[in-house]
Amino acid sequence: MVRMWTCTFLFAWSMLAPQQSSDQRREWNQPIEPFRIIGNVYYVGAAGVSAFLIHAPDGSILLDGGLPETAPRIAQNVAALGFDVRGVKQLLNSHAHFDHGGGLAELQRLSGAPLAASAEDGAVLSAGREDMPAVRVSRTLKDGDTVTLGSVVMTAHITPGHTKGCTTWSTLAREGGRDYKVLFHCSTSVVDTLVGNKTYPGIVADYQRTFEKLGALDADIFLGNHPSFFRMADKRARMRSGEPNPFIDPSELKRFNERSKEQFEAALNKERASRRDLLPAVKILPRPIRELSARAPASSLWHCGHRIHLSEDVHQTGSSPKARCTRKWHFMSSRQP
Repeated sequence: MVRMWTCTFLFAWSMLAPQQSSDQRREWNQPIEPFRIIGNVYYVGAAGVSAFLIHAPDGSILLDGGLPETAPRIAQNVAALGFDVRGVKQLLNSHAHFDHGGGLAELQRLSGAPLAASAEDGAVLSAGREDMPAVRVSRTLKDGDTVTLGSVVMTAHITPGHTKGCTTWSTLAREGGRDYKVLFHCSTSVVDTLVGNKTYPGIVADYQRTFEKLGALDADIFLGNHPSFFRMADKRARMRSGEPNPFIDPSELKRFNERSKEQFEAALNKERASRRDLLPAVKILPRPIRELSARAPASSLWHCGHRIHLSEDVHQTGSSPKARCTRKWHFMSSRQP
């Protein structure tokens, strides 16, 4: 006789990628006076989303485009510094999210400059997304590749996790007779599902490798794609008051990386605990099911209707005790021997 089981659990999640509210976007896109950070490195972004101009005698490199509505502001900031957006000879990107890649298409139209990006994020930029117009990618980058314009050399460090092709950039800036290592951090914020992410199954391992990689890098000056990440407002105020350049801090990258790693681990542990708490409580199972569960992790054993599934994504169709359960495969019927 077949013992019928009612479906004890229905698991679903939504992707953690909502667009920012209009108020948040307006706040991020507020104008800010552009300024020189150090050497030939300038801030030309808005109040809440970064963009950097790295100038060389032969032209300039522009890193990131902000939101779609940030592009005109970036062009104005470049001009306010005495440069011309048409003098931008190379576009670069940290990662393919709308708040850092949204303005690239317009900036490419204004400058005519080619864009270099990682293979993974370059594909997203080329295709475009809602709120991120498609932009032409002329060069696909691998980890360790360099982009050179005159005396400026930008090195790409692929640091995936936040996106699959998240790219941290580094260069040297000369000031006061010495060279400073400048690092433009991509991002290690958690904005996506970590446990059971079917569109990015390697996300946890990628984050872990990225934290290790960033921990091995040195930087005299740490910059990021949101000004709050590197406390820009505070440092800018201190710079105006006449302090020695507060952007020079060889320990900041290490501190930021450790803090971000702790936040990542906390988010991962929270997701894992949440999934454990949602598992069905089953006191007695028929012998074939007990045998099957002994060979499978508790988190992967699901029973729905009268079939046993080894999968994290069993779905119920209908709500009756005889609801049909669908999935790619199942292993064992609960028929008693």
